[in-house]
Amino acid sequence: MNRHKNMKVKGIVSGLLLTLASWAAAQDVPPTTTEAPATPPAVIVASPEGASAAPAATLVAPAAPAATVSSDYVIGPGDVMQVFVWRNPELTAIVPVRPDGKISTPLVEDMVAVGKHPSALARDIEKVLGEYVRSPQVNVIVTQPASVFSQVKIIGQVQRPQALPYREGMTVLDAVLGVGGLAPFAAGNRSRLMRTVDGKQQEIRVKLGDLVNDGDMKQNLALKPGDVLIVPESRF
Repeated sequence: MNRHKNMKVKGIVSGLLLTLASWAAAQDVPPTTTEAPATPPAVIVASPEGASAAPAATLVAPAAPAATVSSDYVIGPGDVMQVFVWRNPELTAIVPVRPDGKISTPLVEDMVAVGKHPSALARDIEKVLGEYVRSPQVNVIVTQPASVFSQVKIIGQVQRPQALPYREGMTVLDAVLGVGGLAPFAAGNRSRLMRTVDGKQQEIRVKLGDLVNDGDMKQNLALKPGDVLIVPESRF
């Protein structure tokens, strides 16, 4: 009886010793955890070649270019324009005005553009497209005015006589500064501004001397495409 109890006690002690040994060995093994690290590692996502690095949410469709000329602009050779056809992107095109004064777009060939306003050209294109498209809506935007109709010429007694590209809101003072100012022997107050209106030439007197030297802003006239500013030489 006593022998049986001693063997039972020894078994319990051996089990306890084995359990303690296993627990002690387990202390040398780093514990496994499912908690996320305090600072998550950076994730690098490979983008397809040529793809933008900007977030997708910031990508927007390109808008049509804004008009760079006034509504009464006269189209001329060398101008580049966008012919935008609403809801028909396959008919939309960016085209130059050829030296013969015509343009060609999908379904519209050899349309005369020179001498027209952008809105008038748009209506002419709509008439042609009406044979193929139901109720076409066309917008013509001159994106690169380059013809002689979009220039302002300054000649005579200025530092660098030349033709300047016209821009909306351009004034006489802008033109004079663009050519480097008046020459030493310029008769600024006898300057003339030549302008063609409805096929007729007009002459406008401009006192550039008072404008440049005295700041008389009444002489700072607004310019229009095709204007010619003439600065004569002073008389001795």
